[in-house]
Amino acid sequence: MSSETNVGDRLQIAIPSKGRLQEGAIELLRAAGLRFRVSGRRLFADCSESGTRIIFCNTADIPVLVERGVVDLGITGSDQVQEKRVRVERHRSLGFGRCHLAVAVHKDASYSHVRDLRGKVIGAKFVRLAEDWLKDQGVEDAQVIELQGAVEVMVLLGLVDAIVEIVETGSSLVENDLVELDRVLDAEAILIGHDPARNSRLCERLLRRIDGVLAARRYSLLEYNCPRDSIEEASRVTPGFSSPTVQPLGDTGWLSVKVMVEKETVHGVVDALESIGCVAILETDLRSARL
Repeated sequence: MSSETNVGDRLQIAIPSKGRLQEGAIELLRAAGLRFRVSGRRLFADCSESGTRIIFCNTADIPVLVERGVVDLGITGSDQVQEKRVRVERHRSLGFGRCHLAVAVHKDASYSHVRDLRGKVIGAKFVRLAEDWLKDQGVEDAQVIELQGAVEVMVLLGLVDAIVEIVETGSSLVENDLVELDRVLDAEAILIGHDPARNSRLCERLLRRIDGVLAARRYSLLEYNCPRDSIEEASRVTPGFSSPTVQPLGDTGWLSVKVMVEKETVHGVVDALESIGCVAILETDLRSARL
């Protein structure tokens, strides 16, 4: 990315100003080559060498800022995008910040099905998502009220009969004597964009870098020595993208193989390679991979 980008052509990227999504967003952008500092209450950080500006925003505001073209790209939760009902380009699912939206009630409540919430009062931060889901479940006469902050405590205080809330580990529900009644939707961090970006060249280049980071997180580099007469069987175990990289060794009875393997399959692949006589099997983490 060029350091000669004019201020007006600077790529603007909005990321959460705090919380679990901010940490993942910063890690991703730095892995993609952006160099910036997060400093106290400063609301933006310039990456002069890459012609980009990072803007720290409320997570719920990011979908609207992207839709209006105030920023070119944004990292936020998929639940926020659905709640705001914005028209944006959904560029990438980022693989972090996974959670789900759930209906929760007091553990001693008599409700056993979402239909039992007919005529009840339900507190939610995501009002539209809650209303749409309840309607799909045939619960059209429940009253959904918007709540912010510690939503879980509202059930204990008797202010609402149930809540629709984001659940990560479930520990907050347990601490407040709540249990999940049903799951509304799954969510994770996503990268969204405005079309057109103010600098399409920089935007496309950053997307390619991010693709490289995401691919590297998905794959490991596997290297191993394989008996020459077992190379066809080994190639079936580790086919790679086009084919594995195979090189001869000093001992003509052996070949050196290098190939990318999906991380979630690595242990099974290593077991299979060992069973056909492969040795010196090494797994290496990748930082970036252009596929």
